[in-house]
Amino acid sequence: MAQLGPYRTGEAPQPLRTAYWLTAAVGSGLAGIALDAVLGPRIRGFWLRIAFVSLAVTPPVTLFIYALNASMLDLPRRPWLLPQLGWQVLVVLLLMMTLRALAWRRIVETRTIVEPPLPDADRALRLRLSARRRGARLIAIEAEDHYVRVHTDAGSELLSMRFSEALEELSRAHGFRLHRSWWGAADAIEAVRWRRGGGEARLSGGIAAPVSRSYAGALKQAGWR
Repeated sequence: MAQLGPYRTGEAPQPLRTAYWLTAAVGSGLAGIALDAVLGPRIRGFWLRIAFVSLAVTPPVTLFIYALNASMLDLPRRPWLLPQLGWQVLVVLLLMMTLRALAWRRIVETRTIVEPPLPDADRALRLRLSARRRGARLIAIEAEDHYVRVHTDAGSELLSMRFSEALEELSRAHGFRLHRSWWGAADAIEAVRWRRGGGEARLSGGIAAPVSRSYAGALKQAGWR
């Protein structure tokens, strides 16, 4: 900005122009960072957060730049030009806050890290399955009325038992309660798509299971965000 000299700052000598833009950028930036630390975590959405914080901090920063223009650049004091100055401040703030947010943004690969399954942790449930699926990989179980549908990589099978009984037999297995009628094996979860109030888990074999708000916490703690 000191090199370009926008907003009538190009007429000032280079050292003064550099000092002006450094003061303006640092002062405005600190105000934006402070407000973002207070309000930012409450706002969902990367770009919405940038826009909201930039808009909210524009009025006080505009007054700061107005005073800076008068003291450092000796520009005439014209309060009726504050709206125009505010627009200029907003443009620069949006640029600054966007660059800051992109620089600090972390792209995190989410995955579930689990210990090896306990020996025979799901043996009791497997013994209920037919011989074809008894040794298959367990993916999920789903409640269907008074039955439980067991999903494996060798297909699904319906068992005559209550969902609560199936959960009890899987109490030592590595998995997550996803919904009041769903349980998924930890190593079968491939992705979680979050929505307001819950989400949807994509499991091995193309199975999609709902994730309710009540059981979302355990998934998020495991890294599925």
